[in-house]
Amino acid sequence: MPEEIEVDTDKLREQIDEEIDKEGGRFIRMIALTTAILAALAAIASLRAGATVNEALALKTEATQIQARASDQWAYYQAKGIKGAVAAATVSVWRAAGKTPPPETEALVERYATEQKAIADSARAKEAERDARTEEAEHLMHQHHGYAYAVAFFQIAIALGAVAALTRSRPVYALSLLSGAGGLVMFVLRLLG
Repeated sequence: MPEEIEVDTDKLREQIDEEIDKEGGRFIRMIALTTAILAALAAIASLRAGATVNEALALKTEATQIQARASDQWAYYQAKGIKGAVAAATVSVWRAAGKTPPPETEALVERYATEQKAIADSARAKEAERDARTEEAEHLMHQHHGYAYAVAFFQIAIALGAVAALTRSRPVYALSLLSGAGGLVMFVLRLLG
């Protein structure tokens, strides 16, 4: 049975560190630092993207519920209109027969018309509330897209940083920094807007 090969790990570690220092250890550390910062920014932007899309979806759900209530109001409006039309037809039948319609029947026509106006006002108010929720949700979705683009730029920058570290390529590192700067600009614009 062959004996195990002994490797002096301390000496090996020193040799690796020397090689890193010879071949741009400072450059690699710079890439590692910027990549860590970009990863932190990507995580924050990702959280913001998730939060804005969740809030937008909640607002869209509320808008849908409000629309359902507005539709109910319009159905109620139509029902009152039908009742008003039946009461008006009853008044017409009485008059066509040359008789005076009962006062309560004429009062019903007026009552249904008044109720219809109040119901229509309520339905329009609900539609305005729905529109406000929808507009706010669309604004949040716009913000979400900005955050998502920022995350994509950060991820590209991180990937380019890894390639730059492996190849020790300064132009690739410059592209990484440029992509990271693009992500940062998009992120800040979304925070401010």
